[in-house]
Amino acid sequence: MNLILWGIVLLGIYVQQSVSEMVECFSSFTLSTGKCGDLLGQVEKNSCCLNPSYAYKEADGVCRFCGRAAWSEWTPWGECSVSCTEGVSQRRRSCHGIGDCTDPENLGTVQTKPCVKQQCCPVKGGWSEWGKWQICSVTCGDGIRKRQRTCSEPIPQCGGSCSGEEEDTTPCATEKICPTHGGWSSWGSWGPCPVTCLYEGHSLQKELRKRTCTNPTPSTVPRGNDCEGSDTDNRPCSGQPFCPVNGNWGAWTNSTSCSVTCGVGQQTQRRICDSPKPAHGGKQCRGEEQQTIICTILVNCPLNGMWTEWGEWSHCKPPSTRNIKCRNREGKRRRERDCVDSQHNGDLCDGEIVKYGNCYEIDECEMDGVLSEWSEWSYCKPDCGTDSKQIREIKCVADISSYSSQDRTIFTGTPRVNCKDLKEQIERRPCKNVPECYLKNHNKFLVC
Repeated sequence: MNLILWGIVLLGIYVQQSVSEMVECFSSFTLSTGKCGDLLGQVEKNSCCLNPSYAYKEADGVCRFCGRAAWSEWTPWGECSVSCTEGVSQRRRSCHGIGDCTDPENLGTVQTKPCVKQQCCPVKGGWSEWGKWQICSVTCGDGIRKRQRTCSEPIPQCGGSCSGEEEDTTPCATEKICPTHGGWSSWGSWGPCPVTCLYEGHSLQKELRKRTCTNPTPSTVPRGNDCEGSDTDNRPCSGQPFCPVNGNWGAWTNSTSCSVTCGVGQQTQRRICDSPKPAHGGKQCRGEEQQTIICTILVNCPLNGMWTEWGEWSHCKPPSTRNIKCRNREGKRRRERDCVDSQHNGDLCDGEIVKYGNCYEIDECEMDGVLSEWSEWSYCKPDCGTDSKQIREIKCVADISSYSSQDRTIFTGTPRVNCKDLKEQIERRPCKNVPECYLKNHNKFLVC
């Protein structure tokens, strides 16, 4: 959005307040997640966006940023589309704010690349024969016997396993009765205190609880052991409390100043639970100790400046009167950028407005050609569907081996390159297991 349009959006707040819709206004916005934070309350949308760092939600519940359009960071690369052999992984980014995000490199919102979590897929193994049964696990009463087998016929491959259990059990009986030893039941409830209140200086009375040796009861034949310890427990009675006094709120204090000097903020009021204070186990005051109310300062908040993209490099100029064209002699060039959109006493941009660099002038120079190395494989395009592919290329480029620098980015102009007998190449390969293309808001798939 250009400077004039941005000014119209901000200044339009004053002339449209009577018709601006009510929205939920938030004082923070997280660009990486697109989520609103710190709800201020319901105000008119134009009032909320007096501060370009704020955000709001309309009836659809979507968080929208008041500031200029900006890209989120790329998400981490997602999981591979398949667990074994080759698939693809994707990452995404979103555009938030007013206007459209610039995309000079045409990166889009999705990037896709091949991935391999595991070179091969698991192959199941087979069980050996069962081993011999072990002896019974007890010397009296009923127990179990075990036998085992191994996953080795054949051995599983590439992380595979055998289906089923490696251990088998069966009941066994010794035909000999085991003794049952006694165990305590849970403690019963505490009995009542013998008094309803305590007098100062008197000894504390005791309250009792009991348990029984019935969990389980000791056997008679063969004889089991009795429970160890006492069947009775006691503790001192606690002092009788005074009657409880429930708390009650005092009056609200005067409101604090508005928390902001521009746009939408908050004011705070407090009260104290002291009319009277709760005492002797009485209830605390019900409700909140603090409340906030919305306040609006009808002043635009500062908007800091932002750099434009760097402009094109200037013509490569010689540092002296010596000719540098088509020669191994460095020249100088420059490019500029502008600091725009600083409004309402916002800060200017940090950094330099002009950048200088070295260069070689090769425009219209007769130069031999050489073949480049293979380029890196491109991202998978399109990002969905069965026709997604990667490409890489070998191109005929100017031979700069006679120059002091091999950095092609500092060579300016378009030379006449002799590519005779040099064969440029392009190579394509399909991307595997790419997600199908889904048409949003419709229950059907769409080819990209």
